[in-house]
Amino acid sequence: MDLARKGPGLLLRDILRGNDPQVSAVVSVISHVDPDVLLLTGFDYDLDALALIALNTAIGQQGASYGFFFAKRPNTGFATGLDLDGDGRLGGPGDAQGYGRFAGEGGMAILSRLPIETEAVEDFSGFLWKDLPGALIADAGLSSEAFEVQRLSTTAHWSVPVVLPNGDRLTLLAYHATPPVFDGPEDRNGRRNHDETAFWSRLLDGDLPWPAPVLPFVILGDANLDPADGDGRNEAMTELLAHPRLQDPAPRSRGAATAARNGQQNARHQGDPALDTVDWPDDPGPGNMRVDYVLPSSDLEVMDAGVWWPEDPQQADVAAKASRHRLVWVQIDLP
Repeated sequence: MDLARKGPGLLLRDILRGNDPQVSAVVSVISHVDPDVLLLTGFDYDLDALALIALNTAIGQQGASYGFFFAKRPNTGFATGLDLDGDGRLGGPGDAQGYGRFAGEGGMAILSRLPIETEAVEDFSGFLWKDLPGALIADAGLSSEAFEVQRLSTTAHWSVPVVLPNGDRLTLLAYHATPPVFDGPEDRNGRRNHDETAFWSRLLDGDLPWPAPVLPFVILGDANLDPADGDGRNEAMTELLAHPRLQDPAPRSRGAATAARNGQQNARHQGDPALDTVDWPDDPGPGNMRVDYVLPSSDLEVMDAGVWWPEDPQQADVAAKASRHRLVWVQIDLP
């Protein structure tokens, strides 16, 4: 939902004031779609989850509160003490494990009506980039010191089990990858973005230090990677979407298809515009793309799926005020 602010505590301030247009729009979108489990990306982390609790209270005032939540310190703003971005200075936002002006900027959070089994959560965010099989780090232009400490996750990679009504577990595999731009010819961000999505393919194949996740599970998050368009290394997403342990419900919206009719960049895209999930500027800009995903495991029965990108002008305005990213939803038949 892209609720990051420029300083610690500012998100909590804006939520508590009750008159922030973006916060109000976010609450409206969540209340309208009313998902049982929700991953928030671009949400500032604080130690006591005060901003998340305040947002949940605001959602509850619209009749759609959540009984369980989870948040953990992300890599964004996580100081390294090294000059990771090579600008000759220490302590800048580019010197953190994930770009951030303060610890926790633009983190992740989960709201759920299903109990979260917090003691069984696995946090893969400390996994080093160089340790990923087939990693593209070698030509990313990192110093020898940075090569040894650079984590793969820009924000986080989590495995979060929720308890189903029958007592079984559904595992949420959540992440938020870096944009594959804002770098130089070494394509450091593009390489890291590719590998942040490739992480899931390697995990599903049993090629990482952790066991492959057991069924059922859902991969969800902002990959910042379209399978057909944009400047990213698309092959990581096409590989994941075709993985035999996953299914792609291909959530669509008429609003996305309509929005893509404007702009020369959108006209040059190869992907189906109805699948777009983000409204980025066009010329200059990458145009609208599919970068947000909810991918259930192959055993789950998908009942319906979509992107809340309404055509109605009033609702479309609310969606645009909430975030450039539109809420992606998938309805599954839980046992």
